[in-house]
Amino acid sequence: MSWLIVGTVASDDFPILNARCRLAGGTLHLDGEAVKVARGTPALLGAACATAEALGIGNPRALLVGDTGRGEGSIQLYRHLVENLQAYQDHLIVFHYLQPDVDWHNRVLLALDDLPSRPQLVADAGYMYVAKMSGFAASYDLFTPDVGEMAFLADESAPHPFYTRGFLLRNEDDIPELVKRAYENENSSRHLLVKGRNDYVASSAGILHTVSEPCVPAMEPIGGTGDTLTGIVGALIAAGKSVPEAALVGARVNRLMGLLANPSPACSVADLLPSLPKALERVLSSS
Repeated sequence: MSWLIVGTVASDDFPILNARCRLAGGTLHLDGEAVKVARGTPALLGAACATAEALGIGNPRALLVGDTGRGEGSIQLYRHLVENLQAYQDHLIVFHYLQPDVDWHNRVLLALDDLPSRPQLVADAGYMYVAKMSGFAASYDLFTPDVGEMAFLADESAPHPFYTRGFLLRNEDDIPELVKRAYENENSSRHLLVKGRNDYVASSAGILHTVSEPCVPAMEPIGGTGDTLTGIVGALIAAGKSVPEAALVGARVNRLMGLLANPSPACSVADLLPSLPKALERVLSSS
């Protein structure tokens, strides 16, 4: 399966790059460019590459641009997608952080609708925000929110997670109610993977699976472990698993990876990835 990961790197001078991605020694290699695995899209890409290689499927292509929060790079990437999607012919696109822009998001969605075969769509981080803000959340196959972002999806009037109404900012025990509310207001993708102390796989039918073990407290302060989960799930979908099965397996793999890595709070997300293939093997063999 041909699959694409779209996102940004924290640099003002990183050009738009569309290249097959390879992971080696904690660094992503993309057509002569080297990007260190850190939180954000590089963490997602690192986990996606490690999972793809362990599964024996083709690595993803990465469509990246530099953006340090001003949005100029994100607009360039939106425009690039609109102008080039017809040539890509990907079966799966995983969108990560782009500065939310509803108008450009909708142009990308229209371009996707014009394709002869519409790819599966996964959205996390900033792209999930703009998908919800646009009113077209149901066009996506999977969102991967954390608990705070789940409250945003459940709030039918919030334009951004920062403005989520206070009465929705509850604890994880309220996830089933927040999921129900998000679907009632048509602010959710077809499936959800809610990341937190417990991971929840959900759909409009409610909570399908809950994953709570193993619990690795040292992973909490390591930035990027939610991004690695999305990358693992993307690779599992690319390998042919259904979205809910990929979400369930991915949640188990991400947790077991953390246990096998035995991290300290000083570790980075790159320190976890060498343990990913063994975690994947164990989870798949027990499924």
